Amino acid sequence: MADRRHRDDPGSTGEHDRGGVFRRAGDPGKPDEFERLYRSRESEQRVVGETRRLPPADRVPPHRPPRRRTHAEGREYDGRGIKRRAREQRKRRFRTTAIILLVVLLVAPTSFYLWANSRLERVDALQDYDGRPDRARGTTYMIVGSDSRDGLDDDQIRELSTGRAEGRRTDTIMVLYMPRDGDPTIVSVPRDSYVPMPIPGYADNKINTAFADSVCGTDEEGEEICGGPAPLVEAFERASGVRIDHYVEIGMGGFVDLVDAVGGVEMCPEEPMEDPKAGLDIEAGCQEMDGGTALGYVRTRATPRADLDRIQRQREFFSALIQKASAPSTMFNPFRAVPLVTAGTDTFMVDEGDKLRHLASMLMAMRGGTQTTAVPVGETPTLDGVGSVVLWDQARSEMMFDAMREGEPIPEEAMQD
Repeated sequence: MADRRHRDDPGSTGEHDRGGVFRRAGDPGKPDEFERLYRSRESEQRVVGETRRLPPADRVPPHRPPRRRTHAEGREYDGRGIKRRAREQRKRRFRTTAIILLVVLLVAPTSFYLWANSRLERVDALQDYDGRPDRARGTTYMIVGSDSRDGLDDDQIRELSTGRAEGRRTDTIMVLYMPRDGDPTIVSVPRDSYVPMPIPGYADNKINTAFADSVCGTDEEGEEICGGPAPLVEAFERASGVRIDHYVEIGMGGFVDLVDAVGGVEMCPEEPMEDPKAGLDIEAGCQEMDGGTALGYVRTRATPRADLDRIQRQREFFSALIQKASAPSTMFNPFRAVPLVTAGTDTFMVDEGDKLRHLASMLMAMRGGTQTTAVPVGETPTLDGVGSVVLWDQARSEMMFDAMREGEPIPEEAMQD
């Protein structure tokens, strides 16, 4: 509709009356605010007349279609499945190798344990009898070193100066006592301890006699009973009132092999020692003893206190041997650990109820720290028909044995040097 208000205005062209025409006020030669907002930037304006040149054909890179990828980053498909099959084969090989390794790690130790356990020689040492002491609260091992020459050839007998002797007797009797709390204690039992004999026809005698297989008697039923591990254990149990839970025995040849298997044991005698009967000739001071030297060191009686000095040396050497055998340098060295297990299981004799794990428990229990002592000695008289014997100190030995029966640490006043 025309604007009648300006119809007669001479300056009007009448164009404002046409529909769709928009007029802006201001200077027509300058951009107004509307143009400043909506005019394109110079950088966005195309230059008219500029020609785009294509590169030569020999410089154009070959066209490669985009690679297909799955949701898994880095996984590629070549259309034929070669890489996929290669990955699957690698995974199968890895799984197979892992399974085989796991089986070896699980089966090999078990097989080795069963093999080593089967090598132990067993004897019925812990027998029940009327009046046997009740099981104590602690744990006890009887450790016997016999003078058996079994396994030694003629050259070794000459080299070790063991001589020839039929049968077997004890060179060492020790009881490893493990209380409920506290460190274990090695208690030496003098071989000449005067105790009641469990062998028929024999009265009180040296405890060593109960082990000698040449000592025999006949019981009321006419059965012959000879000395050995079972009578030895019974003789100690009756005299002390302490029940033995485990039995371990080793002969001369096994002792030598055991020491050599750990690479020798260092001992520090205060004085030089020489004993042709034991094949021993050493200087004073610290030195590494091999199996042959160590055997002479623990057997000799060529010292002022004879058997009592020998008992002390045996305790000291046994503790040092255990420390060396349980050291990480031995346990984690297959060149020493395997010979040690082989030598030990080939020469140890244990009770029928004992297993290799009991020996391992004994070894580890003594690893942390072990006290050494002996059954307190009262007198050492000489008796007709028996010879020189050792009588236990009744008060102090009963104090020791009472603590062992109750599973308590042995009191200091009951300790014997």
